[in-house]
Amino acid sequence: MSVTIKTPDEIAKMRIAGRKAAEVLEYIEPYIVPGVSTAELDHLCHKYITDVQKATPAPLNYKGFPKSICTSVNHVVCHGIPSEKKILKSGDIINVDVTVIVDEYHGDTSKMFLVGKVAPHAERLVKVTQECLYKGIELVKPGAHLGDIGHVIQQHAEGNYYSVVRDYCGHGIGKIFHEDPQVLHYGTPGTGMELVEGMTFTIEPMINAGKSGTKLKSDGWTVETRDGRLSAQWEHTLAVTATGVEVLTARNEERF
Repeated sequence: MSVTIKTPDEIAKMRIAGRKAAEVLEYIEPYIVPGVSTAELDHLCHKYITDVQKATPAPLNYKGFPKSICTSVNHVVCHGIPSEKKILKSGDIINVDVTVIVDEYHGDTSKMFLVGKVAPHAERLVKVTQECLYKGIELVKPGAHLGDIGHVIQQHAEGNYYSVVRDYCGHGIGKIFHEDPQVLHYGTPGTGMELVEGMTFTIEPMINAGKSGTKLKSDGWTVETRDGRLSAQWEHTLAVTATGVEVLTARNEERF
């Protein structure tokens, strides 16, 4: 699979899909409280995407994934499956990962939420992981390299005594959910693919409080930290512009 360079018309469509993905995260935030099940969050998001936005939740039935969003709680790194049995409690941290399809194009984004009163060490992990994402985004422009992005993320995470998950990464995106290039969250400056105008991809660092190792549960989807310690992740879909970057999934609370 090769990298697809998007036309201005294609990026305009991705902008719409990206905005709708952001709106799902804005919509669901008030419902993320102690006592709610992750299945209920999935149900609410599914109804909002299909009934209000008239869009399609990309994860549903994607390679057999059974739900419309991913909900990854505490030591779950990514791809957590919403469940009636998983009830959020005060002190939890949760990543909600949303991808919508509008007019064939994907918008993919995720956000960490704090449930009730969260311990300072957990809140710090969430904050530093968001900073990792933002530092990566700041470097996106024509002429930069993917290794530049990975390096700044790795430096910030490890500088705060965290580790970068290496088993999963960001990805190209467009009409296809996951396409080239792979966007690693570690690396060496000046190495890797050079960025050009019209590239679209995600940056989605997964940062662990403990070691970087992960394990896949028997459901074939849920990825956990091998040492059982907390993990956090933030994600945006980006387009490389002539002069820098456009964050296609920016929420109203963010300024780029």
